[in-house]
Amino acid sequence: MNWNSVIVQAVFWSAATILFYLAGKRLHRRRPGWWTSPLMATPLLLIGLALALHETYGAYIRQTHWLVALLGPATVAFAVPIWEQRALIRRHWPVLTAGMLAGSGTAMASAWGLARLLGLSGTLQLSLLPRSISTPFAMTVSGEIGGVPDLTAVFVIVTGICGAALGEAILKILPLRSAMARGALFGMGAHGAGVAKAHGIGSEEGAIAGLVMVLVGLVNVLAAPLLARLL
Repeated sequence: MNWNSVIVQAVFWSAATILFYLAGKRLHRRRPGWWTSPLMATPLLLIGLALALHETYGAYIRQTHWLVALLGPATVAFAVPIWEQRALIRRHWPVLTAGMLAGSGTAMASAWGLARLLGLSGTLQLSLLPRSISTPFAMTVSGEIGGVPDLTAVFVIVTGICGAALGEAILKILPLRSAMARGALFGMGAHGAGVAKAHGIGSEEGAIAGLVMVLVGLVNVLAAPLLARLL
């Protein structure tokens, strides 16, 4: 094995991933919209580059695995918004609990029903199930229940982009006047992308969306072993 070549390729693909993401963020700030989201632009640019260089996904993920490993510390960092919003959790825990359970149940049931309707394989069904959870939690749940974590990450990104795009339209239809309701809508339905969108609406909406996203992820991770037995 030529270690110099391996190192050069790892540096190249890591740098390309980071630079494409930073460029996507800059573009999104100039032209806000779901079509300019870094979550959409970065994968498309990387796919185009990989096709041009005849690179495989397996080789790419091996060379950028350290970026995936950073999801671990990111998961631990999710404890920060929970601590910061502890007073809100104490005041509204019954509503938050009911909303998280209803939202998670609806998301999983709709994913499972759609997968069965389309005749997807068992592995694809299990990979699709945690699509409405933030990526670090979704990949953990997917591994626990027998899905493919890398595939689940793709479903999570697509769900986030679609949820953020549709969420604003839904707000115009539904009479959601409180910041909690608007923030919870984005945090539950579009996780990370939804949190970014909620922050654009208001700081309180953004804080609540982040809190709901984290709590939903934790609840689903804790429930994953039970879900694996049921499935």
